[in-house]
Amino acid sequence: VTDNRSDLEDLHLYATPREQRFRRFASLEFEGQLYMTPYDFIQAVTSDEPKRKQEFYNDKTASENELNQILMETPPVWKGSSKLFRNLNEKGVISYTEYLFLLCILTKPHAGFRIAFNMFDTDGNEMVDKKEFLVLQEIFRKKNEKREKRGDEEKRAMLRLQLYGYHTSTNSVLKTEGEDLVPRSYWDTLRRSTSQALFSDLAERADDISSSLSDTTLLVHFFGKKGKAELNFEDFYRFMDNLQTEVLEIEFLSYSNGMNTISEEDFAHILLRYTNVENTSSYLENMRCSIPEEKGITFDEFRSFFQFLNNLEDFTIAMQMYNFASRSIGQDEFKRAVYVATGVKLSPHLVNTVFKIFDVDRDDQLSYKEFIGIMKDRLNRGFR
Repeated sequence: VTDNRSDLEDLHLYATPREQRFRRFASLEFEGQLYMTPYDFIQAVTSDEPKRKQEFYNDKTASENELNQILMETPPVWKGSSKLFRNLNEKGVISYTEYLFLLCILTKPHAGFRIAFNMFDTDGNEMVDKKEFLVLQEIFRKKNEKREKRGDEEKRAMLRLQLYGYHTSTNSVLKTEGEDLVPRSYWDTLRRSTSQALFSDLAERADDISSSLSDTTLLVHFFGKKGKAELNFEDFYRFMDNLQTEVLEIEFLSYSNGMNTISEEDFAHILLRYTNVENTSSYLENMRCSIPEEKGITFDEFRSFFQFLNNLEDFTIAMQMYNFASRSIGQDEFKRAVYVATGVKLSPHLVNTVFKIFDVDRDDQLSYKEFIGIMKDRLNRGFR
């Protein structure tokens, strides 16, 4: 047992930061593959460390009967809600590639949901079937192989088995000569590679992948217990929107203590979390002096701000078009730029609160470059 645990801990040295985080929070193992429960996933995106003490390698090894029983309780996609993950709690299984997919969802604007759906809909029939969705497994796996740390091939093979459930070859399926000279996000890889799947053998490999993988909560939720159902855009959109809302609700409720609002200071804490800001106390003190009387931030205001953050790239372009890239901006310009670029209307109080947090010299102007840099860190929740 001691030798086995030592080997498993050694694998952590060969894992990328995302893999390390998945392994740290995943609490379930089936046939050598690690899985997160819905509870684990929520913890991984809202907490710094797992709330329960666990080793690198799972709290529980599930039998096939136990896994089937868990999946039997998965609701169909039309019964989804913004409490899906909380309701499932420990009764669900999420694979590593699905974990990466869910992280992508959390940082994408609503306009990007249609793009995501069309990427999966490789035959253009306005429906996504299980085979099309499973192409995701291959794309993210091939992406991951390029990021693997050099080292003991045997250890890396063990790590792949742990994360993907089967041994993988090092031969690339996609034609990627010259690619990845510049690091790309998983979203960019998905967007580029799914179109390539139409002209490669990825789609054909989906049958082989399906036969070698166990069903998961997402697969059953999207495609039914027999895997024969198809997913339309409306259900896909609702799932993505519900997931974003659920994570935001959890973060909001962790500070609201049952009230309808959180304090401006709590909002600042959430905003500065997962960023590279070293001295957050100066931002908080600056805001306390500028907003002496607490008014509170509602959930609608809170959600609208993070919807704006998911459109940060479009906002950045809009600001550059306004020629504000090298100068500070006022609240009216900021609010207008947000609406023009993203379609999101931020309340005057929310905009004022944001300004008071970041307006270090208290001239009621926002340092554009500093704000964008900090918000990019927050948007990616430390997973850049």
